[in-house]
Amino acid sequence: MVRRADSDPPSNSRGGAGGSRPGKVLVHVPSGEVVTSYEVLERRLRELGWEQYLYDPCLLQFHQRSTVHLISVPRDFSRLKLVHMYDVVVKTRNVFEVRDAAPA
Repeated sequence: MVRRADSDPPSNSRGGAGGSRPGKVLVHVPSGEVVTSYEVLERRLRELGWEQYLYDPCLLQFHQRSTVHLISVPRDFSRLKLVHMYDVVVKTRNVFEVRDAAPA
């Protein structure tokens, strides 16, 4: 009998983003709010002066007029991955961070 061993455990729905690493969540630091949907993310980005950028059928994009930065995330929230979370973190220093999810 042969069985393949994967190096990463299968992803689960913890953290609100099925495509992310298990147990990781994006958190709005000032409020402590976990980003559980794009409605939450967009509201928090708008508070910082970010605007939704050009329409793309596959991506949601946000741009801040005072910078050259562009945040791009998959339009389907379930496809949000750790790399997308860190893209938000890097472009909004000290406002968002990636944390381990609280145990269920």
